Amino acid sequence: MNNQEIVAKLWNLCNVLRDDGITYHEYVTELTYILFLKMCKETNTEKGIPEQYRWDSLLSRSGLELKNHYKKLLDELGENCSGRIREIYQGAQTKIDEPKNLEKIILTIDEFDWYTAKEEGLGNLYEGLLEKNANEKKSGAGQYFTPRVLINVMTRLIAPQPGELCNDPACGTFGFMIAASEYVKQHTDDLYALDSDQQDFQIKRAFTGCELVHDTHRLALMNAMLHGLESPIYLGDTLSSFGMNMKGYDVVLTNPPFGTKKGGERATRDDLTYATSNKQLNFLQHIYRSLKADGKARAAVVLPDNVLFADGDGEKIRVDLMDKCNLHTILRLPTGIFYAQGVKTNVLFFTRGTEDKGNTKGVWFYDLRTNMPSFGKTNPLKEEHFAEFEKAYTAEDRTAINDERWHYFTREEIQGKQNSLDLGLIRDESIVDYEDLPDPIESGEEAIAQLEEAIDLLQSVVKELKSLTSSEV
Repeated sequence: MNNQEIVAKLWNLCNVLRDDGITYHEYVTELTYILFLKMCKETNTEKGIPEQYRWDSLLSRSGLELKNHYKKLLDELGENCSGRIREIYQGAQTKIDEPKNLEKIILTIDEFDWYTAKEEGLGNLYEGLLEKNANEKKSGAGQYFTPRVLINVMTRLIAPQPGELCNDPACGTFGFMIAASEYVKQHTDDLYALDSDQQDFQIKRAFTGCELVHDTHRLALMNAMLHGLESPIYLGDTLSSFGMNMKGYDVVLTNPPFGTKKGGERATRDDLTYATSNKQLNFLQHIYRSLKADGKARAAVVLPDNVLFADGDGEKIRVDLMDKCNLHTILRLPTGIFYAQGVKTNVLFFTRGTEDKGNTKGVWFYDLRTNMPSFGKTNPLKEEHFAEFEKAYTAEDRTAINDERWHYFTREEIQGKQNSLDLGLIRDESIVDYEDLPDPIESGEEAIAQLEEAIDLLQSVVKELKSLTSSEV
């Protein structure tokens, strides 16, 4: 049984819990509690778990005894253990009310072919489960999961290197940082050539994140652990004073949450220059300020369209970004690739300058939105959809790229458009020909003239009929 089959069977177990009123997202969290124990047994890493609360303690019980033991297990691991174990189980509570359901889940998990699962990678198995959850509209988890294809493209183009500090200030289930770690492993000729301190850095410090939602934070911790990462993942709000110390990064990869802060209140950060209740604008400020001002620190950030054209503080923040950073590329993303249909998004790629003024000379735009198929569950986004964009992005001479989707606007041109970055979209094929469309004013005047002419003709006909009738009489 391969990982894909295991994920399908794990997901089908959710049907068992419907009578307990458990949602999809709660189910994945519940599975995390149970899978953690099983995976610790499979990987011989149970040392930090008290013997009476390890996987075999669940297998040896049934019925009400199992349910009560499981509740006590969650409390003990969350309160009296340390490290990752305590982080994952802190505040954990089970929503499973029926003992038979709990027993069925445990026995089903125990019967899987874990040898094959380990060969394919337990981290890959767990990410498959998270992706399944994100793709299920009823789960509401799509907001925490950026499409894997997009994560991979952004990571490849930012190209994190060994020894660099990488961060995701809104890390969800930690997908960006895991992709960054995997990229470093795949593109380092010999990881074992790194000395012990360098290897320790890659595991314990290189890839960090922050997540606001407690249950999602658990999923991130589990995901990191299964991919061999032990670096800090903070439970907190980046847009509060907590986030003020999150800085000095070489790389930021992220997809911040959309919308305004609850209640519309402004960020509680007093170090952000422009106060606004718009989450994305605040995250954008945080991100470019969190990069090292060394001319090399870089970021790729998913942001909705309104960030590109919002006036007031929005314009001021865009100007500040273009002053402090070289905002060299904006990718206009197609619709339908995120959990909310119709949400229009972009990826901003920028590099922090050594000075705080005049770093952006011009911006390249790539339109992957216009004249594209409708993406969704039945037509997923694929790597090949980004091929031409990656070719343009990585070209030594960007001006030599002949692609109608690829446009350049100078800083002066952008200033002339009130610093709006809502640019670079090409014509939509649904419009037959823009230049052949009639002028609405002219066409209106023509219609009136034609109507008047018809009225005159009708009046003359009526007049003629009247004269004929009179002559006959």
